Amino acid sequence: MITLAAAGGVALVELGMALTPGPNMIHLASRAITQGRRAGLVSLSGTAVGFLCYLLAAAAGLSAVFTAVPMAFTVVKLAGAAYLAHLAWGMLKPGGRSPFTPAQDLPPLSDTRLFSMGLLTNLLNPKIALLYGALLPQFLDPQSGPAWKQLLQLGGVQIIVGICVNAVVMLGAARVSGFLAVRPRVMTAQRFTAGALLGAFALRTALSRASVSS
Repeated sequence: MITLAAAGGVALVELGMALTPGPNMIHLASRAITQGRRAGLVSLSGTAVGFLCYLLAAAAGLSAVFTAVPMAFTVVKLAGAAYLAHLAWGMLKPGGRSPFTPAQDLPPLSDTRLFSMGLLTNLLNPKIALLYGALLPQFLDPQSGPAWKQLLQLGGVQIIVGICVNAVVMLGAARVSGFLAVRPRVMTAQRFTAGALLGAFALRTALSRASVSS
């Protein structure tokens, strides 16, 4: 059984990471605003499954794999950078659309597509890979039982905090759809800002020298 100190430490780490603008936050906010809260919730469910995939992988030895095969982490990092760059180009290219374009201006996506996009965005988020591969193991206590059981509990804390924060962001973002719809200049500024932000994430991710250690 994990200690309250370990649970609190993970909660604080996840809170800080979740409140930092990143791929998950931008994706969920844009989905909620372009298609409404229901679409945002479907995307959020994909994000939640992505967290669960990382949790199960961590319990199965993800950190050990990254430590034994550094190239594995590099592959995850570069794949994430490529995906972020793709999203950024979609906003910055001539004729690109803002992720906050009102729903009536965009063809609706199916629930399957929304779910898969939420899942993919989370799985290719290097920040989450680093969280599960390097940070959660730091809260393990040899006196608190098997490592895999502790990782499941610690990951459960992370998922609860992460989903709650993302849900608040997603629900709040849906409220500004009408505001942006009647302010095209704000919409344009937002598109370039979001695209530049994602591009910066992609560049920082690709050039990062962060590695996973045991």
